[in-house]
Amino acid sequence: MKGRLITVAAVTALLTLAGSAIATGNGSNASNGNTAAQAAGNPYAPNYGHSYRHGAIPTREAHSKMKQYAALHAATAAATGTETLSYGGGIDGIGVTSGTPKVYLVVYGSQWGTSSTDANGNMTLSGDANGAVPYLEKLFKGLGTGSELWSGTMTQYCDGSSVSSGATSCPSGAAQIGYPTGGAFAGIWYDNSVASPSNATAAQLGQEAVNAAAHFGNTTAASNRYVQYVILSPTGTHPDGFNTSSGQFCAWHDYNTDAGVSSPYGDIAFTNMPYVSDMGTSCGQNYVNSGSAGTLDGFSIVEGHEYAETITDQNPAGGWTNHTGSSYNGQENGDECAWLSSGQGASANVTMGNGTYAMQSTWSNDTNRCDISHPIVGGGSGGGGTPTANFSFTTSGLTANFTDSSTDSGGTISSHSWTFGDNGTSTATNPSHTYAAGGTYSVTETVTDSVSGKNSSKTSSVTVSSGGGGGSQLIVNPGFETGAATPWSMSSGVLCSNSGCSGETAHGGTWFAWLDGYGSAHTDTVSQQVAIPSGKTSATLTFYLHIDTAETTTTTAYDKLNVQVLNSSGTVLKTLATYSNLNKGTGYTQRSFDLSAYIGQTVTIKFTGTEDSSLQTSFVLDDVNLNVQ
Repeated sequence: MKGRLITVAAVTALLTLAGSAIATGNGSNASNGNTAAQAAGNPYAPNYGHSYRHGAIPTREAHSKMKQYAALHAATAAATGTETLSYGGGIDGIGVTSGTPKVYLVVYGSQWGTSSTDANGNMTLSGDANGAVPYLEKLFKGLGTGSELWSGTMTQYCDGSSVSSGATSCPSGAAQIGYPTGGAFAGIWYDNSVASPSNATAAQLGQEAVNAAAHFGNTTAASNRYVQYVILSPTGTHPDGFNTSSGQFCAWHDYNTDAGVSSPYGDIAFTNMPYVSDMGTSCGQNYVNSGSAGTLDGFSIVEGHEYAETITDQNPAGGWTNHTGSSYNGQENGDECAWLSSGQGASANVTMGNGTYAMQSTWSNDTNRCDISHPIVGGGSGGGGTPTANFSFTTSGLTANFTDSSTDSGGTISSHSWTFGDNGTSTATNPSHTYAAGGTYSVTETVTDSVSGKNSSKTSSVTVSSGGGGGSQLIVNPGFETGAATPWSMSSGVLCSNSGCSGETAHGGTWFAWLDGYGSAHTDTVSQQVAIPSGKTSATLTFYLHIDTAETTTTTAYDKLNVQVLNSSGTVLKTLATYSNLNKGTGYTQRSFDLSAYIGQTVTIKFTGTEDSSLQTSFVLDDVNLNVQ
């Protein structure tokens, strides 16, 4: 079901059948609740009275009460089996993640502290005492590696027009859930622009997921079709009442519309993932492993539960849920197998290519049981092809003309999605786009296969000039995409890549410059000398700048970035602008300055970031251009 709460006594336990099945806790052949009980709902379930809490995993204590209630309201088993899942017909055409799953982690709120990276490039935070964030990042990087088959269970489920509402198995050729070959991790964002609310509402969590889609550049429905956003709240907070008398759950998932949030980027699937260590063993700490080895068990068990339910019921409850009328009614695949400590489907360590993680099993229709391991069904592709995005372009003045040359091995491309780097978009195959100002823009095309739902993206930098032909771009290595500083002069540690500097990402491509962000007294510089030819009529400097900060003041500029023009002797000719922590904002903003006064001169364009001794401010710079006509 939507917004599934994962309480330690997972909904699965709730559904655990009466009698011997309840005693063993193996989640199979349990008795069903009677019709009256179903109508009323289980009053101990975390989603009772909170319908948006889909896939809510109950705490272990709540789960125990749910089982007792279910046993007292047992009824005759349904002919199809009490735990059989069936297809809900889809919502907005979406039932399951019938492509390769992508997971974005959203570290929500400045309470997480100062960010850094470990030796493997995983984000670490000073306010994350247990190391939950790098652990979850590694988990999603590990899925689909090392021949792990925990993910195999989900590949039997499907969606699409060939799947009838109420179906309990997939017809031949249906688009099935993809196996996350090489990992499901797609990116991580530390949103420290605001503090995470003490008790975030479902709508606030849903809005943060929409904000994350914008941050990651997923600004079309196609780019969010096989994506989920995990909203990680810091320790000590109570998102949707977590760790309060009204919130006896460990996590849940939903999508934006059900949470009352509008999205200009298509449907957005998200998980409310609290800091489950705050509830200790109630949310799985040491559930599989003892001592320090089990400190983070709850994070992988709980988030694994929600991940599995999201890909099998992406827009709840249009995917696969229980419709048998039993005490399992409305449950998702993770609910039916939550908190099993022994017997078939008991939670266990799952080995992946980068380590071992405590995981719970999930319900499998084709084996009629909770499985911790299952063969990949049909390779997890569900038929169709594998697309490869590719395009070329020509420019004339401010207009760029794009020609698609994408291919699709074994299939047919059903849709094209373009983002032009200035908030413009298109779904045409070969679009043209006219920019408002000259500069270099990051253009991305995403293509999607019509059957498998797989997508592929390509990004290129496109430079356009104002005033028609004859223009030129003078900055060398404008987007730092060579992966080297030359010919820029810059401070050590400023040159960054998406994979090597977690917490910030490029405006376009892979590389960018990250000034400051240390939370200590520090100065970083980036500069390049440029000769502006004589005989030109105009010279325009443009660049993209993103500023985030842990400073909370709205009146004092503690940390500053100066943008200056210097002569060949190093004397400052003009300070074009000064930005500070007061200019913080989400995403990049393009800045533009007229440098026509320096035509015929050799000048240095210099960015100087100065940070004081407390609370970080990051000045993130990309796609610097000096266009002349």
